[in-house]
Amino acid sequence: MSATIRRDVLKAFKSLHRARTSVFNGDEFALQVARNKINEEFEKNKHITDENVIREMIKYSKEVEMELRTTVVQAKEIEPGKYEVRITEDTAKMENIPFQDVPEEVLLANKRKASTKCSGKENTLESR
Repeated sequence: MSATIRRDVLKAFKSLHRARTSVFNGDEFALQVARNKINEEFEKNKHITDENVIREMIKYSKEVEMELRTTVVQAKEIEPGKYEVRITEDTAKMENIPFQDVPEEVLLANKRKASTKCSGKENTLESR
């Protein structure tokens, strides 16, 4: 393995651990589980020598890091049924569309009505 690849692997490893500490800050259980998983995956693949495969795995680790940073949020129950969510500057924020309560009659009117006819004929045992 070339020195450049080795350096990139180490950089990816450290970057995942930094993402882990940022995303799961204050949650010791999640920090430990993520730490173990990162270490386990790198340990499991340390025997791979094909540089193309290693580059693909580095690319995958960057995608995992981005996914962690942009989609994982921490929520903490502060009162029964009331949660506080920790959103970071990296968290992907979607457009928030206001909820519109639709009356049940409108929903039922829009549903396709079930038909007892098949191909224009009554669907009965006698018509077979």
